[in-house]
Amino acid sequence: MTDPTAPSEQRPAAQADGIVPDTKDWTWVLARPCPECGFAAAEVEPADVGPAVRATLPRWRAVLARPDAAVRPRPEVWSPLEYAAHVRDVFRIFDERLGRMVAEDDPAFANWDQDVAALEGDYAHQDAGVLADELDADGEAVAASFDAVAPGQAERTGRRSNGSVFTVRTLGQYFLHDVVHHLHDVRA
Repeated sequence: MTDPTAPSEQRPAAQADGIVPDTKDWTWVLARPCPECGFAAAEVEPADVGPAVRATLPRWRAVLARPDAAVRPRPEVWSPLEYAAHVRDVFRIFDERLGRMVAEDDPAFANWDQDVAALEGDYAHQDAGVLADELDADGEAVAASFDAVAPGQAERTGRRSNGSVFTVRTLGQYFLHDVVHHLHDVRA
């Protein structure tokens, strides 16, 4: 699940936790609907992001209430708990990136290695109740940040470490796809 900052033709080796990093460049979701989850990111306007994020929060809470939330469906696939911890961090990272895009001219973002974050954050051993509360708080925070985007700010830019340019609009689209896609991953 690495931040796809460099396309790769080879499948990387599994990490210490058994997860094979996802090195695909997912920016293609900005141009066409995702065939896996069906989400059409290009249809999302910045004003839609906040309400859409809030609508996912009860679904994430329900995922974390499952008795098997910490169980991986296969050794190389994150458990619902691990996906939820990832989404919590996605909320935090994208809230920070959005804030920089609104406040700065064309900021460059450091690479965020999502697989390293999973290992260092011990996603597999999170407390589900605490995580549910963090998802609610961080989801509400990023939703409020998108709510505050003025119409004239939608085309402000920022760049990932690989040079991919996002506008506030496309950042919201890309971000929301990630959140919705992971609900699909955990069958919620």
